[in-house]
Amino acid sequence: MQQAALRPTAIRIDKPRQLLVIPWNDGVTSEYRWQALREACPCAGCRTPDAAPAPDPLQLVFKLKPAKVAKLEGAEVVGNYAVRLLWTDGHKTGIYPWEYLRGLAPA
Repeated sequence: MQQAALRPTAIRIDKPRQLLVIPWNDGVTSEYRWQALREACPCAGCRTPDAAPAPDPLQLVFKLKPAKVAKLEGAEVVGNYAVRLLWTDGHKTGIYPWEYLRGLAPA
C-alpha cells in the first residue's frame, strides 16, 4: 500500500505570534517563525552565488543571504506541491515545496 503524499490540511497566518501554522495530513501540526521562513527562502535571489553543494543531498544545498526583517502578508498555494509566501517588503518569489517546508519545522 502506498503512503499518501505529504500535504497540509490548512495554512494559517498567526499575526499576533508571527507564525505560519500548518496542520499536515499525517496529524502533525508545524509552527514556523516568520523570520526563520524568510531566512530559508529557496528562491534564486536569496541564495548566494558562491554556495557549494552540501555533502548530504537531502540537506539544503545553497548558503542563504541574510534576509531583511519583513512581516508575512499572505500565502498562496502553488499547484499541489508548494506554497508561495508574500512579504510586506514585496518579496514573493520564494516557493516552498511541502517536503522542504516540513523539513524546516522545528523538532
